[in-house]
Amino acid sequence: MKRYKDYDWWLIGAAIALSLFGVIMIYSASFPLAIDLYENPSYFFVRQLIWLGAGLVLLLFFMHFRYSFLKKLSPIFILGSIIILLLVIIVGREVNGAKSWIAFGPFSIQPAEFVKLAVIIYLAQVYSQKQAYINKFIRGVIPPLVVITFIFSLIMLQPDLGTAAAILMTAGIIVFLSGAKMRHLAVLMSLSVSVISFFAISEPYRIQRLTAFQDPFEMAEAASGGYQLIQAYVAIAHGGLTGAGLGQSVQKMHFLPEPHTDFILAVISEELGFFGIGFVLVCLTIIAWRGLLIGSRSKHTFGTLLAFGLVFQLVSQALVNAGAATGLLPITGLPFPFVSYGGSSLLVSLAAIGILANISRVNKIEKRRQISTEAA
Repeated sequence: MKRYKDYDWWLIGAAIALSLFGVIMIYSASFPLAIDLYENPSYFFVRQLIWLGAGLVLLLFFMHFRYSFLKKLSPIFILGSIIILLLVIIVGREVNGAKSWIAFGPFSIQPAEFVKLAVIIYLAQVYSQKQAYINKFIRGVIPPLVVITFIFSLIMLQPDLGTAAAILMTAGIIVFLSGAKMRHLAVLMSLSVSVISFFAISEPYRIQRLTAFQDPFEMAEAASGGYQLIQAYVAIAHGGLTGAGLGQSVQKMHFLPEPHTDFILAVISEELGFFGIGFVLVCLTIIAWRGLLIGSRSKHTFGTLLAFGLVFQLVSQALVNAGAATGLLPITGLPFPFVSYGGSSLLVSLAAIGILANISRVNKIEKRRQISTEAA
């Protein structure tokens, strides 16, 4: 049991607490829809519980899997990502207009979620080896981004702009933390913003989402994002400070679309008020705090880039989801990590926590060795 003292239990505890809270809220948010679609109020709850069990196994596995070995596996991860994204295009299952899923019997996975993790590992590994010439744009910065651009293109063929943009943003953060020159970063940022903006206005439904985000009451039809956002506003207003009570949401009764996925924060706000949202934010803050601390304490560039990349991916996705639910950002379809319904997102999120926990353990072991060596 002594070895378990080296793990960051604040980090692990916050992630598990948030995941368990998410399962409870998924049941509350989804049972009207589950009854309507499957005549089983526990349909989404049971499936998420199964995914949680699988996710905890992944968490334990990566806690004990020395993270430095991921460097050797990163080429396999990135090649596997490309293959599975190509497979999605060929045999993927279409949901809500996007062919982003692969079915395995009664369950489906969203490969792009796993690609996010693979990209972070790949970029952390590549840029940790390019430190000697990271200031060289063509030799040091560009080559890995060619691979990321190809992956971005494959995800856009689904199409899934939210996930593709999230991968670009994470790549940008890792390049920045690698020590690339500011002028190189400015060029990359300009290109990324231009590409994302082009795709954002290339389809009518995306333009509708942008318009709805700016003025939802002008785009209040059920087919537009304005309707979703207005229903989220109603849920948040109904909840107020203390909430209407667990299970007492009115908006989940077929008023608020996707109450258990994209807009689960609105249901949490309606039922548990400020206290429910506060719990989510406290857990997320602990995860961010401990993750950044773990990354800053790592003596290895790979560990630092990997930890910061994982933390940024989790926190930025949570903030984008929260921004969409409150009308501060356009609706992107990104789930809230640990809380929204979705097995792929939960598996990847818990795997990320396992990797962070292992980096933390290695940090503490190396620190003890250093102190022992200095004392000798």
